[in-house]
Amino acid sequence: MTIRLVLVDDQEMYRMGFRAVLESRPEFEVVGDADDGDTALDLLTEVDADVVVMDVRMPRMNGVVATRRIREAGGPPVLVLTTFDLDEYAYEAIEAGASGFLLKDAPLAELAAAITHVHNGDAVVAPSTTRRLLEHFSPPVAVPPARSGIRLDVLTRREHEVLTLIGYGLSNAEIAERLVVAENTVRVHGQRILTKLELRDRVQAVVLAHRLGLVTARNHEPCRRTGCPQSAG
Repeated sequence: MTIRLVLVDDQEMYRMGFRAVLESRPEFEVVGDADDGDTALDLLTEVDADVVVMDVRMPRMNGVVATRRIREAGGPPVLVLTTFDLDEYAYEAIEAGASGFLLKDAPLAELAAAITHVHNGDAVVAPSTTRRLLEHFSPPVAVPPARSGIRLDVLTRREHEVLTLIGYGLSNAEIAERLVVAENTVRVHGQRILTKLELRDRVQAVVLAHRLGLVTARNHEPCRRTGCPQSAG
């Protein structure tokens, strides 16, 4: 299956470069590009796109505003690219509905994997910025579910496990492997979690898992190396 892309960046050289490297892979087709958010919104009314690869710092309409408008209109998921791993605009883009962000100097394999994950409904955050992102969103002390107003008891035991693993940043495929179930089963659990907890998307699920103390920024990375603990309930 070909993933149709729209590239948005105010620098033509970046757009040309991303188009060239992405179209060198058979799974991608660039169906259009734009030099700012306003132009991107117009373009998305004319082409069918599966993922928008969005620069964040642009004149006229920046990537944050464009991402919010795309998502509010029910448009395709957005992967934000940024030059700075501590770019506040990137954090704002996440809050605006982006499915994640990646540094512009990421290797092609990492960029391709990120686009594929976003297309499959996963959240993607550059590894070098994951801890900073979680520290930015999470309170100093985790808030117990009973005091947060969040009813985790509406989740089944397996949905609780999936939410915890989503919080560790695992993709659907990685969760499926960990739980020894089909990837589509994980996807269904994920959708039910979003519906039951009234979450906008998978990124909000990641943030919630950290805010509730299901996972912590401190042990986020060891989870990938040694395995995530299963939830207790």
